Amino acid sequence: MIWCVEDDDAIREVQLYALESAGFQTRGFSRGDTVWQALATEMPELILLDVMLPGMDGVTLLKAIRENPRLCHIPVIMATAKGAEYDKIQTLDLGADDHLAKPFGLREMVSRVRAVLRRYQCQEEHRVLRRQGLELDLDRYTCTLDGHRLALTYKEFRLLSLLLSRPGVAFTRQQLFSAVWDDTFTGETRTVDMHIKTLRQKLGRWGEQIETVRNVGYRLSPDPDGSDEQG
Repeated sequence: MIWCVEDDDAIREVQLYALESAGFQTRGFSRGDTVWQALATEMPELILLDVMLPGMDGVTLLKAIRENPRLCHIPVIMATAKGAEYDKIQTLDLGADDHLAKPFGLREMVSRVRAVLRRYQCQEEHRVLRRQGLELDLDRYTCTLDGHRLALTYKEFRLLSLLLSRPGVAFTRQQLFSAVWDDTFTGETRTVDMHIKTLRQKLGRWGEQIETVRNVGYRLSPDPDGSDEQG
């Protein structure tokens, strides 16, 4: 099911017709808030989303989708006004999978929908690490804790994913440093300590599970109930 979100009735109907003629099932929406309500109970294959919408604009809706662990994997193609470079950059930074500049041809639209769906279908099995409310998406570099997105830096994410992938294993500072920082970085292993400190702060109480191993480095505490998952 492809959802077309466009407040211009005539444009939306043409889009739906073109997609249905190409063999897709479709549903049209004229408001962003109506889409958000529908997502509570339904899951489309892809959303073609206009930026300018009443009720809830497309950028806000995209951000809400990407921050929701249940919805964040839905492919989204954004439609923006021709020449609106800021909208294009902003939506791509927020996680849009592709971009169409208005006015766009219907054949191009159908082609981009097919390309994005094909890219998703051909992806390797999604790699996700989970533990007690924490979820790390290794393909999208996103981290959520109890359903809330955490803003981790790239190196904080890499440190956490390494520890989470092997609970109970003690890593030396040098091992962590070598795995996360590239060969051109000239810092010292105490850089690891600084990043672990900020990572613990961002994780709140969950951060207590990152244990300091004296004279060695760090490890993630063994999970007593065996709830560590990798998918």
